[in-house]
Amino acid sequence: MAESDPLLSGARGGSGRDCRAGLPACRGVLVGPGAKAGWDLCFDQAVVFIEDAIQYRSINHRMDARSMWLYRWYYSDTCQWILSFIIFSILSLAFIETPSSFTSTSDVRYRMAPWNPPCGLTEGIEVCCLLVFVADLSVKSYLVGWVQFRKNLWLLGYLLVLIVSLTDWTVSLSLVCQEPLRIRRLLRPFFLLQNSSMMKKTLKCIRWSLPEMASVVLLLALHLCVFTMLGMLLFTGEKDDGQDRERLTYFRNLPEALTSLLVLLTTANNPDVMVPAYSKNRAYAVFFIVFTLIGSLFLMNLLTAIIYNQFRGYLMKSLQASLFRKRLGTRAAYEVLSSTAEGDGQPQGVGVKPQDLLQVLQKVQMDSTYKQAIMEKVRSYGDSLLSADEFQKIFNELDKRMTKEQHPPRPQYQSPFLQSAQFLFGHLYFDYLGNLIVLANLVSICAFLVIDADVVPRNRDDFVLGILNCVFVLYYLVEMLLKVFALGLSGYLSYPSNVFDGLVTVILLVLELSTLAVYRFPHPGWKPEMQGLLSLWDMLRLANMLIVFRFLRIVPSMKLMAVVASTILDLIKNMRAFGGILVVVYYVFAIIGINLFRGVIVVPPGNGSLAPDNGSLACGSYEQLEYWANNFDDFAAALVTLWNVMVVNNWQVFLDAYRRYSGPWSKIYFVLWWLVSSVIWVNLFLALILENFLHKWDRRGHLQSVSGDLETTYEMSTVELLFRDILEEPAEEELVEKLKRHPHVQLCR
Repeated sequence: MAESDPLLSGARGGSGRDCRAGLPACRGVLVGPGAKAGWDLCFDQAVVFIEDAIQYRSINHRMDARSMWLYRWYYSDTCQWILSFIIFSILSLAFIETPSSFTSTSDVRYRMAPWNPPCGLTEGIEVCCLLVFVADLSVKSYLVGWVQFRKNLWLLGYLLVLIVSLTDWTVSLSLVCQEPLRIRRLLRPFFLLQNSSMMKKTLKCIRWSLPEMASVVLLLALHLCVFTMLGMLLFTGEKDDGQDRERLTYFRNLPEALTSLLVLLTTANNPDVMVPAYSKNRAYAVFFIVFTLIGSLFLMNLLTAIIYNQFRGYLMKSLQASLFRKRLGTRAAYEVLSSTAEGDGQPQGVGVKPQDLLQVLQKVQMDSTYKQAIMEKVRSYGDSLLSADEFQKIFNELDKRMTKEQHPPRPQYQSPFLQSAQFLFGHLYFDYLGNLIVLANLVSICAFLVIDADVVPRNRDDFVLGILNCVFVLYYLVEMLLKVFALGLSGYLSYPSNVFDGLVTVILLVLELSTLAVYRFPHPGWKPEMQGLLSLWDMLRLANMLIVFRFLRIVPSMKLMAVVASTILDLIKNMRAFGGILVVVYYVFAIIGINLFRGVIVVPPGNGSLAPDNGSLACGSYEQLEYWANNFDDFAAALVTLWNVMVVNNWQVFLDAYRRYSGPWSKIYFVLWWLVSSVIWVNLFLALILENFLHKWDRRGHLQSVSGDLETTYEMSTVELLFRDILEEPAEEELVEKLKRHPHVQLCR
């Protein structure tokens, strides 16, 4: 269940326990000429409140008929898809704008002059996107009202970003797109942030966790400074050449020593940093081992533990607020619907008539599986009024993760022979046989890769491999047809694993038929000349890659592996907010890197050939390793460079190169990127992995996950559902008190 984003995340004003005068209430017009309009208004309000509850949205918005129509249109799938496309478009402009990424390579030695768009092309697209954002802000501001708008920092920030962006856009056009700095490029990720409430929650949790993170980071800095001074005092170069080489290479001055030990903290330069001194005296290894033990093994892992503990606590707090919104929305729907029961001459009991709720549910936009389950539960109450507690329990169906996967009935055959064949080919052991055949195919491919490892493709005899591929593909086709015979076409397609299996089989069949049509049937000495787009070896290689993918069919058959695989899939689904934060960080740092380091990497004279002589270059340097493609000359190259630094393997090469080409201040940029990406974000990612995996391996969750093929998730588990079992239900008094102070409608009796 995808989470939509609230219009309002700030606190709402107002105080007191009594209903405030002047607020509209649907219950006010239930008799007389306006009765039908009053009933329609009540039902429409209930529909909106339930949709707010489903999507964890705030209910503090206008509730008159026209505003509710605008509100539902704004949150419709079409409108949200358009808004998402506009956000994607404005972020993608960075690849097209000057400096353009439209070159085949980012290597400064071979890169041709890129195509840069004429002035006004990307600016025209950008202003269209900005105007859509202006309309988006206008709709949000109208729906929440002026009072709420002034209290919402995200909406105020939205307004400020739009003003700055439009101003900068105007300046850009007035300078004919020759301005040295475009401030609005740095602000574009804000449009992605403000459109996702889960990303807002994540940012808030990170901000709350920063003090605890800062304490460990300061301890790391102290550890680094102490060992830097010890290293400067220890490796003075006055006793032997081993010390001197250590000093000249890694401890020449304070900045160099600090950088060397910072890189050692990530183990990227281990054991290189230790070798000059250790090769002369083994006692010097103690210095580096103690530093690594304290820094890498103790302090860095302590930082991971603190981030996991603190971030998880703050995320729980934020998700608790989301659960409160959900319960508040359903309770608000109960309030407006229960008023119709009171107005229908039933003072003896206050509640909601099931037929009214069914009528409302027909209009609610939600997953059909959830809707069917909820409506069945409502019908089970008959004609009795639903109390507030019963009304709330009905919507607990939204908190369930699992359901029985429905498969169509198998075909009915009259012949005993066909019935026996259906039983045989529909049995689980037939799947096991297919898995063994795929494994045998994979082993044969590996054997030929080993045998022909030293043979160039044009000299290979592909006769045996071609025959084996034909045989295996023929078996895959027969297996698919037999499963369709046993399960029926609709039954076969009802299993996701069969859909994947069948799709790969069809592609393999088409590829094999194409190979036979172009290069004829395999025979000894089968080495025909290339015809068409792909050579024989290319077509065989493509077929073998598809066979490797088909080997993934064994994952659902192994229960423990299936649990791990489902954990990975859930992580991918739940990582949208965390991935969005990473996109924002990458985007901002890439734009800053382009403005700081664009064009600073220049190929030295005589090193621009396709086979440069690296014998005179320092071993392990940027030039000797031919890292020329890692630069900040365009947006795509900057993203790849930041990724390589985030991995921290050989990141000291980048620190040294940009120090030499642009100055020692460049280290600040790369160290900040390491802190944000490798230290903070990667640890947050690890915290989510731990929580998701521990949840999966909880005994109850584990049994539910592997109890059989008939039980699978029918809706992705959101982060809210991941923590649902340990969240506390809000108190009745809190819900009632919050409803009494709704700024736009009267929701109290």
